[in-house]
Amino acid sequence: MTGLIAALDTTDVARAAAWADQVAPHCGLFKLGLEYFLANGADGVRALGARPVFLDLKLHDIPNTVAGAVRAVLGLQPRMLTLHASGGAAMVAAARRAAEQAGPDRPLLLAVTVLTSLDAAALAATGVAGSPREQVLRLARLAMDAGADGLVCSAHEVPALRAVLDGTAVLVVPGIRPAGFPDGDQVRTMTPRQAAAAGADWIVVGRPITAAPDPAAAAAAIAAELM
Repeated sequence: MTGLIAALDTTDVARAAAWADQVAPHCGLFKLGLEYFLANGADGVRALGARPVFLDLKLHDIPNTVAGAVRAVLGLQPRMLTLHASGGAAMVAAARRAAEQAGPDRPLLLAVTVLTSLDAAALAATGVAGSPREQVLRLARLAMDAGADGLVCSAHEVPALRAVLDGTAVLVVPGIRPAGFPDGDQVRTMTPRQAAAAGADWIVVGRPITAAPDPAAAAAAIAAELM
């Protein structure tokens, strides 16, 4: 069954904790991204206590620096940690070696392929030829061969990834929009039900939950679509 990750996108620790309390019955993980981490640092992660955290920092630098960053957050015990596949195989491999210092409780390393805010035209503007799907598959193979545990991709690429990767790859899908919710800055989107049917292991949902008048009810409705 596809799991739900709630994205706690805020700089306010108290607000993040309140959201987590409200939606906890319906979510398996809580995503803390750059906005939250840069405002609050490691103490902000610790403030969420024993809640299971997906630390979405999208690390992207030379291998030595990324390895150091991975080691620096191991004490926070995130369940998942992201890095950009476009950083290259050596960077991903260095991150994996660093993560293994935490032993069997190490975080899963998820390689970000192509951001869900990018379409073919946006990729072309950065010098990437081909479709988002082609780029996702290219980066996916690179990252998984280098030691990533899974990938962050849009739901549109999940079936193609399932066809070329073994069954151990964890596929985490952002860009989820319930029917009727505006896409905003996302361009490659699907509904929760569509993403689950495509084969996502986890979906990440932020604004459709946290901007709702009743976040708990919004999370419950999304979780119901995943069953």
